[in-house]
Amino acid sequence: MAFAQLQLADKLARAVAEMGYERMTPIQAQAIPVVLTGQDVMGAAQTGTGKTAAFTLPLLQRMLRHENASTSPARHPVRALVLLPTRELADQVAQQVKLYAKYTDLRCAVVFGGIDMKPQTAELKKGVEVLVATPGRLLDHIEAKSAVLNQVEYVVLDEADRMLDIGFLPDLQRILSYLPKQRTTLLFSATFSPEIKRLAGSYLQNPVTIEVARSNATAPNVEQRFYSVGDEDKRAALHQVLRTR
Repeated sequence: MAFAQLQLADKLARAVAEMGYERMTPIQAQAIPVVLTGQDVMGAAQTGTGKTAAFTLPLLQRMLRHENASTSPARHPVRALVLLPTRELADQVAQQVKLYAKYTDLRCAVVFGGIDMKPQTAELKKGVEVLVATPGRLLDHIEAKSAVLNQVEYVVLDEADRMLDIGFLPDLQRILSYLPKQRTTLLFSATFSPEIKRLAGSYLQNPVTIEVARSNATAPNVEQRFYSVGDEDKRAALHQVLRTR
């Protein structure tokens, strides 16, 4: 399915075209039309399948009705919250969101741990519509009252299985308790484990289930190789592989 068939707003379509997107990946083709309708989604997709665009583009499209050029922070409350397990993933997703939204007046910020909160706080105080965050640092900002989530309309739990593996469930539960009950919730995970199903059952309302990858499957652009080496040769073999990549 071609991106042109989505009839995205010109501002978004222009950004998509500049990034060289022509045809949607399977997760994009299945998820984008559903998210555009405002339904909850429970999606199984591996990293590298294009799922960031699968939730970001339709959410930006829906949020364009709130778009404004005002400099007042009050006119730019957080409308969409994207939660990820690591700072690296959060930063990567935020950069993609900014690229998709570059021709709009929708603002995006990212907060994660390991760095000073002050620059993050300053950015949040300016007002942002899309907030990308790791759970722990977001709770820090909530407690400091620099992140206000009472107008959130959309929440994305990305890499949800990894967040549970890391032990973020209590943090997720706390964060979700701060959000309005009336919202759209999107959950993406590599697999539908029993834990993921329980999480979805607690926080998603009649979700549309989308599964485009087999359990434990690897994304097509991820190459796997197997080398048989003795214990004493593992380090040397690893160095050799890294030198030749």
